[in-house]
Amino acid sequence: MSEGTVAYTDGACLGNPGPGGWAWAVPGGRFASGAAELTTNQRMEVNAALEAVATIDGPLEVVSDSTYVVNCFRDRWWEGWIARGWLNKAKKPVANRDLWEPLIDAVRADPERVRWKWVKGHSSDVMNDLVDRLAVEAARTQEGRAGDRPPADLGPADTPRADVDPRVPVGRRLVVAGHRPPALGGYDPNPIADATRARMVEVLVAKRQLHPDLVVLTGLGLGAEQLGAEAAAAAGVRYVAVLAYPDPHSVWPSAARRRFEELLAAATARVVLQARPPTTKQLAGAALRRRDAWLARNAHEGLVVHDGHDADVGRFVRALQDALGEEEVWVLEPG
Repeated sequence: MSEGTVAYTDGACLGNPGPGGWAWAVPGGRFASGAAELTTNQRMEVNAALEAVATIDGPLEVVSDSTYVVNCFRDRWWEGWIARGWLNKAKKPVANRDLWEPLIDAVRADPERVRWKWVKGHSSDVMNDLVDRLAVEAARTQEGRAGDRPPADLGPADTPRADVDPRVPVGRRLVVAGHRPPALGGYDPNPIADATRARMVEVLVAKRQLHPDLVVLTGLGLGAEQLGAEAAAAAGVRYVAVLAYPDPHSVWPSAARRRFEELLAAATARVVLQARPPTTKQLAGAALRRRDAWLARNAHEGLVVHDGHDADVGRFVRALQDALGEEEVWVLEPG
């Protein structure tokens, strides 16, 4: 590819879903932004890239802080989507197909024209900051604008995502989660749990080959979370115990308490998100929801055991997909 235009893109959403905005800008040159009344951050990121590719002629390098956008082309997710009839790896319809399809068609029309580059967001990159502010402005005002030179009258940037919790070791962070024992053959050792653990080991071994610094994040809850810790140990992968509050195992049967303590002792690190145990079931549920949000913020990818029916696990899968991109979330059926 010969030298061409560099365009930075970004999307913003005030709430997720909520009012959103997208923007692209060429250093020292043209820019454009637009708005959507009710949308998601992921849609705005794809929309920004689509607008840039569709508007700018000739060789183009798109620079984005969205792994959802960049990884689609870097890792060629789109090839699998098309081969499966626009289904993702979990055999579910690809999210945001109405935006992905024209973008992918435009890129496929001239495979050598567009390159993709990831840039860390909120990292003092002047152009990333510019498109961020343009996208936020469009989301807030619900009006877009365009021009031949970058504007100087911009409002505040989006609230940056917090840096990864310093208690977590540096590395490629993968969260494991999923069903509790009733959906995994019961509380005692059984063939369904054994088969699920074995499949998790296979996935982690493969991922470790791609990412030698892989780190598993697990809440060590009964079921898939403990199977994930056991699979990590078997695959030679470090794991971090992420507890919503101290001593979540205190009310468990004695055998389950011992296993929890063994797994906790073998963890590379532990993160306790709340200083005191909750005093009611409602407060415990709220603490677990906060833990799930923490996991989505601090992970790069996910591995979730889900039968496709449990509503609570399904909500967590969707939350991870929205935060990380659907192709970064592996879904395994039990057994």
